Amino acid sequence: MGKSKTKNQKKSRAVANHVAEETYGAVPHSFVFNRGQVGKNVGQLILDVRRVMEPFTAESLKVRKKNVLKDFVAIAGPLGVTHFMIFSKTPSSINMRLARLPKGPMLHFRVLKYSLVKDVVSSLKKHRMHEQQFTHHPLLILNNFGVDGMHVKLMATMFQNMFPSINVHSISLNNIKRCVLLNYNPETQEIEFRHYSLKVVPVGMSRGVKKLMQERFPNMSKFEDISELLMKGANLSESEPEQDGEHNITELPQVYSGRGNMTSQQSAVRLTEIGPRMTLQLAKIQEGMGDGNILYHSTLSKTEEEIQEILKRKEAQIKEKEARRMKQAQNVAQKKEKQEDHKKKSLEGIKRKRAEDEADSEVEDPGMQDDQAAAVESDDEVEYYRQAVGQEPDEDMFPSAKKRRFSEKSHGPAKKRKQSPGKPSGKDRDSKSPKRKGPGGPFRGWKKSRDGEKSFGQKMKPGGKAFGAKRHGDRENKFGGKKKFNANKNKDKPFKSKGQKGKSGFKRKGAGTKQSFTQRKGKS
Repeated sequence: MGKSKTKNQKKSRAVANHVAEETYGAVPHSFVFNRGQVGKNVGQLILDVRRVMEPFTAESLKVRKKNVLKDFVAIAGPLGVTHFMIFSKTPSSINMRLARLPKGPMLHFRVLKYSLVKDVVSSLKKHRMHEQQFTHHPLLILNNFGVDGMHVKLMATMFQNMFPSINVHSISLNNIKRCVLLNYNPETQEIEFRHYSLKVVPVGMSRGVKKLMQERFPNMSKFEDISELLMKGANLSESEPEQDGEHNITELPQVYSGRGNMTSQQSAVRLTEIGPRMTLQLAKIQEGMGDGNILYHSTLSKTEEEIQEILKRKEAQIKEKEARRMKQAQNVAQKKEKQEDHKKKSLEGIKRKRAEDEADSEVEDPGMQDDQAAAVESDDEVEYYRQAVGQEPDEDMFPSAKKRRFSEKSHGPAKKRKQSPGKPSGKDRDSKSPKRKGPGGPFRGWKKSRDGEKSFGQKMKPGGKAFGAKRHGDRENKFGGKKKFNANKNKDKPFKSKGQKGKSGFKRKGAGTKQSFTQRKGKS
């Protein structure tokens, strides 16, 4: 188990993290992406340029077809991104736009020529490129950007602000492993973009010593003394070109990584190109994020009158857009006011209706009894059941309706009391038909309608079913024929009721659907 950190260690670690965050947030960051279809080669060029801008760039930025430039601008603020490098491709050229966030300007370049990293490395006999070189930002070198011209100065400022600034008094030379060279040609107005790897080697010693410093021991079998190797460098190849000269020899102010690179000693700085390389040409400079006035154009030139006319046209467009925006805001406000008024009126109407309903429920009709209101509701339920189901409901289903019918009959002339359906008298057994169970319940005896006529014999509703309908085992009969049931036992005997001798069974009329015997007249 490791030892816990002391209080001073924790404090120093927190301070170091805070300083690192401030330093990381203060340097410029960039997005390198494409707009539209660019193809495989330009896509690889974008990845190589991202490699150049490391470590302060988005290495694995994902771009979708539905993304627009506003999406990148919106996400760039929270991430601290300060520059965009946007590549696009047309049938005639490849373009690169360099933009400063959040309000521009935007520089439009044409990519006249380019070479990928793999092309540059494959052309070299020996290259120097490793992962440790990309842990620190490259050193920017600008050449021939001091010529007159507003657009040249603006380009130089834009390129300088893309890379972190360097304090020569506090920088560590061991962190500088790469450099980016931008060379401007005033005659052709082209910019050469190059990316190099740095190497520092000591100078001022013989070839033999250099071989020993590089751990390349020559064949010393023919030497009588080792001094011959150090002083003369005998038997060594003299065909090796001398790479160092006055142009690249300097005195090191610090100890640099590598054998023999000591302080205050002369060393040579060697550059090895690692790619990519591009040849750029400035096309135009535009204000804002590609939607402002054109500050410079390489091929088109306009007079002062034309510029004023363009400015007036743009001002008119801005005013028209502002007027439309104000009108839309007024329409939205009016709609909200109408919705609020409608909501208030609706609430007031609901409250008023509730108050009226409560007032009506508190006032009672002295001539109406409680059971009558319930009976009216029950009648509605009975009628609804009759229309929905197509048959009469059972008497036990709606007791309030039954109570109302009995109360109505009590106001009429006195009638003989009926026997309960379960206990018929002997006289009724001889004169009336026996109990029968149907879809409407048990047979309750003969009932008279209000007109004084018997309900028996009335036309039945098509939705009902006559007594003696077809059962399992009966033979199929036509309408109007004699209905028979239980054909195995009573093959020759038609059904006859006990009270009405000599009469055949009930015949079904209508469509043959179910029907109840207790259907009253006028309720069909």
